[in-house]
Amino acid sequence: MIQNKIDLSVEALRGGDREEFSRLVDAYSGPIYRLALKMLGSATDAEDVLQNTFLKAFQHLKDFEGRSSLSTWLYRIASNEALMLLRKQRPEIPFSDAVPEDDENSDYTPAKFTDWCCLPEEEFLSSESQAALDHAVRRLPEILRIVFVLRDIEGLSIQETGQALDLSETAVKTRLLRARLRLREDLSKYYGDRLDKRSKK
Repeated sequence: MIQNKIDLSVEALRGGDREEFSRLVDAYSGPIYRLALKMLGSATDAEDVLQNTFLKAFQHLKDFEGRSSLSTWLYRIASNEALMLLRKQRPEIPFSDAVPEDDENSDYTPAKFTDWCCLPEEEFLSSESQAALDHAVRRLPEILRIVFVLRDIEGLSIQETGQALDLSETAVKTRLLRARLRLREDLSKYYGDRLDKRSKK
């Protein structure tokens, strides 16, 4: 979870204090932009989401009731903006059909796992590995991707992720598990190839 690096006055924000709003933008622009970029894969689209998020936040701050943290509320607006943009870009794919219906009893079983525990740490930190992870994240269905980005990249708790996406904690856990399994399967080939290359040296 992103932490408030500065103390923001919700009352001042609700009252339309532009200086306080500027501090809000400074504090949260980075994380919101990062979320949008991970979801959309386009700097231009991420900028649009960033601008729309703060525009809507400014318009609706007077209605903010404090049921969640300010950061979670902003993530909710940004998530909705990113998902709406994805739907506009891909209207032929019904969003509700992007992944099987959530069911605690339904399991996703990966076809293949590679045990990459023997790879050195620098292998995972390389720019090539980071690019492979980013590509794998973009391949996730949108409603799995948003949960993974909020929970595992932005560091929100299960509860905060549920609040941001209007999901139950059970649904968040189910989608997060599916996302992690799909990523593990997707990355198995990449790291399997890396292991093969190292074994042949």
